[in-house]
Amino acid sequence: MSNFKEESRWSNIALRILVNTASHPIEYAKVLIQIGHEPIPPRATTTLFGQPALALPNLFQYVKYIKTVDGFTGLYRGLVPKLCANAISTVAFQKTAESITFVNEPDPQIDEDDLPEHERRTRCINELVRDLASRIVAIIASHPFDVITLRMMAQFVGGETKYTVFGSVVEIYRENGISGYFAGLVPRLLGNIASLIIASTATYAINKYIVYDREMRSYTAATMTFLASAVTYPFLVVSHCMAVNDCGLVAGLPPQMPIYESWTHCWSHLSANNQLKRGSSVLWRYYTGPQVIMNGKPIRISKENFYLQGTQ
Repeated sequence: MSNFKEESRWSNIALRILVNTASHPIEYAKVLIQIGHEPIPPRATTTLFGQPALALPNLFQYVKYIKTVDGFTGLYRGLVPKLCANAISTVAFQKTAESITFVNEPDPQIDEDDLPEHERRTRCINELVRDLASRIVAIIASHPFDVITLRMMAQFVGGETKYTVFGSVVEIYRENGISGYFAGLVPRLLGNIASLIIASTATYAINKYIVYDREMRSYTAATMTFLASAVTYPFLVVSHCMAVNDCGLVAGLPPQMPIYESWTHCWSHLSANNQLKRGSSVLWRYYTGPQVIMNGKPIRISKENFYLQGTQ
């Protein structure tokens, strides 16, 4: 049984490595958007409802831009520490989950639909507690490698090579001390905890009071997990910004990014500028900053708009 669990664990890690490698360019582009890097000017377009708007490049166009600047291999900047983080996270999660047991735990061999109501509720609570504890341990254990990943990606903004696969541990300590390894940890933890609680309680309530068909119930958890992730997405944006903020890179310093006193300060600033959801859309992205409509066309307002032609 132990050998089977080990084989299952490493098979899971291998699958995650494959998926993360394949999706890395998209995630890379998303991270750059989340930290506020928009190298391609928005273009005039219209929304699905025919309203004038300024369109930003979608994730696939952003990936193409990265390839133009850094080549094909540049699309995989930060992949190695990201894979390390995922492997550590998977092992820590599974080990923690296996070590947590409950004296009143219902028989796991019995299908949830065949349990009496009080045992079904008990199983839901036990699974939530186990998942929360396991997720917290996994995030804390893997977070230093996530910070390395994010800072290696953020170097694209300024074309730097300060953070490397092997030199990042020393560089992070030099820039921010021990706390640097856990930059952005609090909003990440809060977002994951909130997402788990929302998804778990919503799934239980919907399956109990709304959905009675057994086949349909199998889709409830996946749907609620997706919705919960969308609701808590701003925590991810703030976490990624804080991991890069004031780390010695162009991406984390003014004018690219203000120096934030705390993650709540970062949240307030992004919220005030309607930026908490940036990077959440794959295909349709619109510029939400200051703009005016002139002759039926939207024009972005920036300080360059006020310079006279011919001035230096």
